Amino acid sequence: MNFDELPIENKLKNSIKFADFKTPTPIQSKSIPISLTGKDILGTAQTGTGKTLAFTIPMVNKLILDKNAMALIICPTRELASQVMETVLKLNVREIGIGNALLIGGESMQKQLKKLKKRARIIVGTPGRINDHLKRQSLNLSKVSYLVLDETDRMLDMGFTPQIELILKFIPRDHQTLLFSATLPNNILRISEKYLNNPERIAVGSLSSPIEKIKQETFQVTQDKKYHELINQLVERSGSILVFVKTKHGADKIVKRLKYDGHSADAIHGNLRQSKRDRVITAFRNGKSRILVATDVAARGLDIPLIQHVINYDLPQVPEDYIHRIGRTGRAGKEGSALTFLTTSDRSMWNSINKLIDPNFKPPQSGQKRSFKGKKRSNASFNKDRKFRDKKKFFKKDDSRKSSFRDKKKFFKKDDSRKSSFGDKKKFFKKDDSKKSSFRDKKKPFGYTNNPKYFNKKPGDSFEDADKKNSSFKGKKKFKNRKRPKNFSFKKFKRK
Repeated sequence: MNFDELPIENKLKNSIKFADFKTPTPIQSKSIPISLTGKDILGTAQTGTGKTLAFTIPMVNKLILDKNAMALIICPTRELASQVMETVLKLNVREIGIGNALLIGGESMQKQLKKLKKRARIIVGTPGRINDHLKRQSLNLSKVSYLVLDETDRMLDMGFTPQIELILKFIPRDHQTLLFSATLPNNILRISEKYLNNPERIAVGSLSSPIEKIKQETFQVTQDKKYHELINQLVERSGSILVFVKTKHGADKIVKRLKYDGHSADAIHGNLRQSKRDRVITAFRNGKSRILVATDVAARGLDIPLIQHVINYDLPQVPEDYIHRIGRTGRAGKEGSALTFLTTSDRSMWNSINKLIDPNFKPPQSGQKRSFKGKKRSNASFNKDRKFRDKKKFFKKDDSRKSSFRDKKKFFKKDDSRKSSFGDKKKFFKKDDSKKSSFRDKKKPFGYTNNPKYFNKKPGDSFEDADKKNSSFKGKKKFKNRKRPKNFSFKKFKRK
């Protein structure tokens, strides 16, 4: 099948040729003809198989035919929303010219409001920012007739279920819904039953098995040697490398170390502003930075054809994310490689990942686990009576222990010699009258002075007497004889 054979408008066929989309992928050739008929679709395919074009071609065709219709595409992350909008813009050339708006966090609200005022009919956004506009009443979804839920499994994992349900309340009942997902857990099946009307089920390839052209390897390593091994792998491999880590802090930390060691690296995670994210992705696409260190949320939906290697520095929190991670490489039929670092603490998660990829997978037997968990418990059956007997035996009266207690008593026996030594101590601390008298003598002269008259005086003389003898002041008499009025008062304050 070719794009020219599709029952779509000529304007759209020309824009597909202009955008250089040549041959439809399996998901596109299966879903596009069904969605053009107006049926709901529940589509599942591995990441990198061209799902975006599978829902944008029917959408643009519908909006060309119906001038009043609107389309809403909800994506889990800013990056994925931006990439979807890029595909829309490739199809929506000047000749078609349908108004559009990208509603994502981290970008100017004023710019988005201006776009919405210009009668935007294609809305692409994340649940959070779409809800912000609904609260502001700057977005009207009453004419939406085409709804796309992209990467729905990721949106539900990120806790967007309440926000999605809130958005769906503003959309009219009579609309076409296309739900696309890389995996199909039970919560997605529940949502499809609730919001999709007799959907056509489209599945391409195995949902749980990674792309065959990706070479998968594992490397046993201890936590403290992970970084050194990462450096070795970066030196050995050529081409662009995507490194997955668990946390935002971990991503920044590794990039800092890589830059210090002379590697061109950048981090991408949820804390970055949209402008910074765009700069990082552009630099990686253009080959300016060779290494991109990312968290799961930030890397979901990244469509960068250059990625040759994926390194799982940390294992993902959810087994399905492993498939999404390694799906970043080997896109559009190209070969790729994926390396996973495994520590002793990763055993259970790695078993879960293997079980997802291969349902017949059996985890290693308990005997093989011994090296991780220490000694194995004996398989002997538990005998309560025997255990109790052993305890009794253990606590049996031991005469030797008793005798040792007697020895202890003997050791603590009254010792007269020790008593006498205590008597000596009492003797030692006996009151010494001679000391007492000397202390009284010391007490007599009180205070400190640098008055030369005080030194070399006789013991009987006091300091005050010495002063009196030498004093020539006779002011006392003078004051006695002085005449003054008996009732003295200031005239100023005298009461009348």
